Amino acid sequence: MSKLAKALTAAAGNAGGESVYVDDVFSTYLYDGNGSSVTVNNGIDLSGEGGMVWVKNRTSSPSHAIYDTERGPSTGTSSTTNKTLASNLTDAEGISGNVAGITSFNSNGFTTASDQISPYNVTGPSTQDYVSWTFRKQAGFFDVVTYTGTGVARTISHNLGSTPAVIIVKGLDIAENWIVYHTSLGATKYIQLNTTGAAGTYSAAWNNTAPTSTDFTVGTFNAVNESGYSYVAYLFADDDQSFGDNSDESIIKCGSYTTDANEDATINLGWEPQWLLVKRSDSSVAGDWRIIDNMRGWEADGNAAYLEPNTSDAEAQTGDGRYYLTSTGFKQDNFGANRDFIYIAIRRPMKTPESGTEVFTPNAYTGNGATRVLTSSNDPVDLGIIRGRGGSADWIWSDRLRGATKTLYSNYSSSEATQSTYITGFDVQDGMEVGTGTAVNGSGSTYISYMLSRATGFFDVVAYTGTGATSGSPNTHNHNLVVAPELIICKNRTTAGSNWFVYVSALGENKGLVLNGTGAEIGYNIGFTNIGASTFQTFDSNDTNSANFIAYLFATLAGVSKVGSYTGTGSDQNIDCGFSSSPRFLMIKRTDSTGDWYVWDSARGIVAGNDPRLQINSGSGGETTSQDWIDPYSSGFALVGGNQPNISGGTYIFLAIA
Repeated sequence: MSKLAKALTAAAGNAGGESVYVDDVFSTYLYDGNGSSVTVNNGIDLSGEGGMVWVKNRTSSPSHAIYDTERGPSTGTSSTTNKTLASNLTDAEGISGNVAGITSFNSNGFTTASDQISPYNVTGPSTQDYVSWTFRKQAGFFDVVTYTGTGVARTISHNLGSTPAVIIVKGLDIAENWIVYHTSLGATKYIQLNTTGAAGTYSAAWNNTAPTSTDFTVGTFNAVNESGYSYVAYLFADDDQSFGDNSDESIIKCGSYTTDANEDATINLGWEPQWLLVKRSDSSVAGDWRIIDNMRGWEADGNAAYLEPNTSDAEAQTGDGRYYLTSTGFKQDNFGANRDFIYIAIRRPMKTPESGTEVFTPNAYTGNGATRVLTSSNDPVDLGIIRGRGGSADWIWSDRLRGATKTLYSNYSSSEATQSTYITGFDVQDGMEVGTGTAVNGSGSTYISYMLSRATGFFDVVAYTGTGATSGSPNTHNHNLVVAPELIICKNRTTAGSNWFVYVSALGENKGLVLNGTGAEIGYNIGFTNIGASTFQTFDSNDTNSANFIAYLFATLAGVSKVGSYTGTGSDQNIDCGFSSSPRFLMIKRTDSTGDWYVWDSARGIVAGNDPRLQINSGSGGETTSQDWIDPYSSGFALVGGNQPNISGGTYIFLAIA
């Protein structure tokens, strides 16, 4: 795409011609039924730009419900006011479920009807969980077109701004199958969204004519072009590189792959996806369509929650095969050898945050002994850290990429454990769910939690498997931080007794620290090298053969985070982080001598006086408030006197989050 075309694309998508991001045009949003209307604020402008919303009940088995701005809101249960389409049915518009549906498309999302009777297509009792996928109309991403059939081959104009790679067509006033064009199958074939069937050859579907950047062709097939009947078409682009800061990145890819003799396939998208629609195309055996997304659960270890567009089934976990989420795409295994699949993949959020509240929430709370959601200002939460404040307690670390119940402890060198009552779920909006375990939610006990979101320039999480690499031939890992990480916290999940190793750019690649200890910097290479803006490499203890690892990557982002270092003076000094106020989180470690990893936060108090502190490396003892070591500072933090984090001549590193 030319620079002029990119500029026009951006201008068409957002007022003023600013850059467009996947965050602006797509959302996976989870919500609970409440027995009444639900307003979903997902940040997607549907009233101004137009688009489509796809809703599915996760808990039980009503049909899928699809709505779009071209057909208008669904305000009633009559045949003229009910606009519901169900991807698992051949029903005409408004017949399936006899429900009202989405009553308004808003500038930041949509509003549902009060659907309090079965089948709970879009909202219902509080026992029902829902997922919504919102696609905004945008050149290079997605378009919606309605048309009237003629019964003869014809072209239909669209505004996708690029050649559609996938077209999904449904008759609105006719009971017909959902017909899908996919670029990997070609214009001589079609496949049905509402069945398990393989791709079929039929020239009357697309008239053997591939779509173009301005139109697509339908033939004489009644399912796409019967005379006098109305149709809707949903169009998806492929690899249109007109998004991001410089309007040169893609956010959607549509393709195909074939499993090998070992039933495996590795798909390199060039970026990490957040949403995947996948279907076997060469046979109806294991031929269900599946939708996977990272909000409901898509783990690096292959566990994935899925829904099937061709069935009304409730959400299930992959068991007959696995989808592994990677930093550059996904992998599939155990789905049979030499099988063909087609897919649509959408990139994970890519917009750079502008404030700390977008990516971090500290939360001081009192346990109630019952499963609950800890709310956050940042969404989604990708890493949760919890510790009890009173007495001895472990530091609980769980993240979305590993799965909520897979726990690590920063005060131990133990391997990963499964804890079903600790952090129990990331499949909620604006927070994370904790269970009844006393480590996170004992009735009457006090706790501090930290909730972080992965975001460009700030924080990323990478899961990898060691290969036994050495310094002479290190193992390379991709990441999506976009800048070189300045702090990497890495843990071997598999091998008991393995320390948490920490790389800090201020120390250089040939030194490091141990998070679960008090020791000074290690005077030899701890296994990190070639730390770059898109990759980093590991070896030796950070690359044990066949062991699974998790790495947390941090960088300095203006006004949001600061990874820094300083030398103690033994007297009051101010540390400038470039913030507009004091940090809401601060972690400090002495590097030239022994010292704990001290942490402070605004939820417990960073004030001009004694501040509650904990040691992230220690489970012994409770919170300490007996000394004044740090104070607020207008653009960072102030060190008071010659206390532990300010010993004269001592060298220190820190992580601060605004």
